[in-house]
Amino acid sequence: MVREWLDCTNLHHLAKEVTLTKPYDFGEKNITKDGIQVIRISEGCPNQCPYCAEPSKIKWFGVPEITSNKVRLVDMNLLCKQQALETIKEFGEKLVNDKVIYYELTCGIDFRFFNYEFAKALKNSRFKRIRIAWDFGFEHQYKVSDAIKLLEKVGYRPNDIMVFMIANWRVSYEVCKEKMDLCKVWNVKIGDCYYDNQTFPNVKPIFWDTLHLVDFRRRIRKHNQEVNFKIDPEFKQRSLPPLPKVSGIREEFL
Repeated sequence: MVREWLDCTNLHHLAKEVTLTKPYDFGEKNITKDGIQVIRISEGCPNQCPYCAEPSKIKWFGVPEITSNKVRLVDMNLLCKQQALETIKEFGEKLVNDKVIYYELTCGIDFRFFNYEFAKALKNSRFKRIRIAWDFGFEHQYKVSDAIKLLEKVGYRPNDIMVFMIANWRVSYEVCKEKMDLCKVWNVKIGDCYYDNQTFPNVKPIFWDTLHLVDFRRRIRKHNQEVNFKIDPEFKQRSLPPLPKVSGIREEFL
C-alpha cells in the first residue's frame, strides 16, 4: 500500500481556493461561565498553516487575575511563545480561596515546540485533558508518538491524552482512518475537528463528502467509547450461546 504523503513545510498554497468563512475569535479574553474561567493570554503562530486563521504576529497579553479553580486557556499555540514555560510553571503556584487550580489547554499542543520541560511543567501545574495536534499526514506518526511518550513519562495516563485531527480537509478520510488505528495502539482518545471551524451536525462537505464525514464521526465516537470503557459499552450481550458440538473435538475446548 502506498501511503499518502503530505509535506507540511510549504502548504500555504493548498487552501487558496477555499476561504475560511466561520467567525474567528481574536484578541485578549477573560470570561467566566458556569464556574470555569476562560482566558487567552497570547496570540499568533509562526506556522501559518493553510487551514488556520491565526495571525502570524506574536502578541502576549499577559495573565489576568485568576478567580476560579477551573481555568481553560484558548490560546492557539501557547508553546511557541517565549514566556510560555515560565508562565505555565507560575500557574501551578496560584491558589483561589486557598485551593489549587486545575487548567486545560483547549487547542492541540504543537509537537514542534514540545519537549520534556513543557511536559513536566504541565503536569506539575495540574493541566488536565492534554491534547496533541496531528493535523497533517501519517508521516508525523513518530512525532506524535514521541509527544505521547513524554506525557506518559511525567505521569499522564493514556486516558488523559487526546489527539486532535482535522477532518474535511486535504488530509484524506483514508489517511485519517490510519491515524485512528495508531491511536488505538497508543490507547488515546481522538478529538475530531472539522475544517472551517464547523461542528456536527452542521458540517458541510468541503474536501470530504457527506458519507465520509458521517462515517468518520461515527468511528471517532466508537473509538473514544472503547478507550474510555475498555469495552464496547453499546454491545450489551455478556454471555454467548453455547457452541455447537463438533465431532472429534474434546469438550473442554468448546
